[in-house]
Parts: sequence; structure tokens; C-alpha cells
Amino acid sequence: MSLVVVGLEPDRVPLDLLERVAVHEDDLAKVLADLAEAAEVTEVAVVSTCLRTEVYAVVDRFHDGVGHLQRFLAERAGLDLGQLADRMTVGFDDQVADHLFRVAAGLRSAVLGESEVLGQVRRSGEQAVAAQAAGPVLRELFRRAVLAGRRVRSETAISRGSLSLSHVAAELAAEQLGGTLAGRSALVVGAGEMGQGVTRALVAAGARVQVVNRTLARAEALVAEVGAAGALGLGGLRRVLPSAEVVAVCTAGGVPVLEAATLQALRPDAQTPLVVVDLGMPRAVERAVGQLPGVRLFDLEDLRARAQETLGGRRAEVASAEAVVAEELARYRAEQRARGAAPVVAALRRRVEGWQEEALARARRRHPDLTEEQWAAVATVSRDLVARLLHQPSVVLKEAAGTSRGERLVEAARALFGL
Repeated sequence: MSLVVVGLEPDRVPLDLLERVAVHEDDLAKVLADLAEAAEVTEVAVVSTCLRTEVYAVVDRFHDGVGHLQRFLAERAGLDLGQLADRMTVGFDDQVADHLFRVAAGLRSAVLGESEVLGQVRRSGEQAVAAQAAGPVLRELFRRAVLAGRRVRSETAISRGSLSLSHVAAELAAEQLGGTLAGRSALVVGAGEMGQGVTRALVAAGARVQVVNRTLARAEALVAEVGAAGALGLGGLRRVLPSAEVVAVCTAGGVPVLEAATLQALRPDAQTPLVVVDLGMPRAVERAVGQLPGVRLFDLEDLRARAQETLGGRRAEVASAEAVVAEELARYRAEQRARGAAPVVAALRRRVEGWQEEALARARRRHPDLTEEQWAAVATVSRDLVARLLHQPSVVLKEAAGTSRGERLVEAARALFGL
């Protein structure tokens, strides 16, 4: 059995490729079911955020399992595996925990230390468990990764400053509009996770924000929570577009929400400058929008580049964050090693203690003249001896579990004691 991760990250592939493999929440249950159908896959979970898509799995045969996950991503991208394999992140066993812990901690994010990815990792694990695609191995891996991410954010200053792509989007829009969003009219399309983040960031910057969403009740709940100006259904989008100075599109359905012809018809004189930020994955704003007079269009690639420019002092916190992650990894691995050896240790203890009880029963039949007090003393001595004999093998098996040496010791224990 092997633990593996196969995925695509923004430092290795362009945005247009990332958006083709992205897994929308509405499709996740089917994707998990399809991945779990493979004979070599026993557990699986998918982490798909705005700038990464990764599949975590427990597989019976390493090469077959990795090949299955690679083919899945290549098919979503519409490419042959040979065209994409070299760009994929592939890790196994200890590398998987190391990678996921750093993802949850924000150490592999476009915005170093971003806050949103921790919630995304947590939900990915919960959704895989709810779909009965993840079992005990992935459930514990994701739980411990989330704990590591929380510790990093509570014990270091790596999240100080621009906490997410949502905050970067607000900063970029303010820069385009004279340095401030105070009193500006802003429109957020989509009330999902990204839409919520952008709405909060724009409201915090002083903008008058209206939220447009397919489900009006969800938009109204967000407006009430953050103190935005108003909520509308998708049918109200055309009505509020002409007066907007900032439009943030945060949908994830793969269908363009904002088209150049529509926007041009609604803003024929283009007197008011307009900043459009496309945070959709896949992108939800037609590229031609950026060519309209008075319109500045930015997408996730632009936000990522901007984030790299504004890291500032948070780079100094990387060492502290890495130290926290290392502590959590060491604790997780120690527990996994102990847990992996536990069945063999328990079987060994049952076998030897069974022998002890059989030996005591035979001795009682041979020596009926001994009193109960004497037999109690004999039993106490024998049990103490068994405990002492089992202590060192148990410790060694637990410490070596999860390693090649541990596998050899387990096989030796099974052969020597008939386990």
C-alpha cells in the first residue's frame, strides 16, 4: 500500500491549463466516484483551488495507481499523458504529508501564508469522507494537515498583510482607481467562497458593494454578514453594471458571465473607468472585455504576479512556519508508525500471553497440591516475565514501522511467532 499525490500547481503550468483540470464543487462527488472505481485505488480525495488541482490517494500498486491519477488529469486537460506528465507534481509516502502540510500552511500558495487555502483543504477532506471515498488514512492525513495549518497561522506572522488573493484583488483595484476604494461602486458576481472573500476585502476597503448571485438568498446572507450595500439575483446584473467602477467575477461554472458585447452595450460612452477582476476558475470573463475603452481586466495570473511583488516581511516568517510544520510532521509520522505496527504488536502480545495461560493451566494440573495464594504468586511472576520479554520487541516494531526495516521486522515477527 502506498500514499500518493499527483497534481498541477501554478509554478509548473499556465493558468489556461489549470482551469481545464479544475474540479468544481458540483462535479466533485462524481469525480471522486470515478477515481475510486480503479481497482488499485482504495482511498481518494481531491484538492481543487483557484490555482491548483491535486489528487491524494491510497493505492495498492504504486505505478498503476500513479498512472491512473495522471491519466485522469491529462484527460481533463484534453492532452495526451506524454504532453503533461513532466509538469505534474508526483509524491509518495512521506512526501505526501510533507506536501499537504505545506499547502495547508500557505507555504505553497501564490500569496504566501494565505488564509483561504486552509479552509479549502479542510473541506476537501470532509467532502471525500462524506462521499465515502476517503478512509482512515486520508481522513487522518487531512485532519493533521489542517492542525498544522492552524498552528502556523496562530504561532507565526506569515499571514500578516495581504491574506489572500481576495485582498490582492482589492489592492490592485484600488491602485487602478487613484489609490483608494472609499465610496467607489463595486460589484461582486458570485457568493461562493471566493466571492465571500472578495466582498469582505472590498467592504473593508470602503467600497459600496453589491453582490449578484444565482441564488439570491445566499447573496442576501453575505450582504447581511459583511455589511455590503445590496444583493441581487443574476437577472439584476445588467441593471447594476453601468454604474460599477469595480467588477469582481467569482463564479466557477466555466461559462462566461461577462461578455464584451454586453458590457459595451451597457457602457457605450465609457466615461467611468472600470476595473474588472476575473477570479473564476475556469475564467468567467471574456478576454475581449480587456480591450474595451476604459476597462482594465485582470485575472488570477495577474493577481499571483502582484502577490509575489508584495510579500514584504512575510518571507522572514517562512523559517518559523517551516519549523511548526516540521514539528507537526514528526508527530504525525511517529503516530503513523506506531499505528502501523499496532496490529502486529497486539497479535504478538495475544500469542505470547495465550502461551503463558496454557502453560499455567498445564502446571496446575501437574501440581494440584499448591494453594491458590501460591498459584497467584506464580501467575504474577510469569506475567511480569512475559511483559518484560514483549517490551523491547514492541518498542522496536513501533519505532521501525513505515520503513523498509520495519517491514522486515514485521515479517520476521510473523514467521517466528506464527502470527
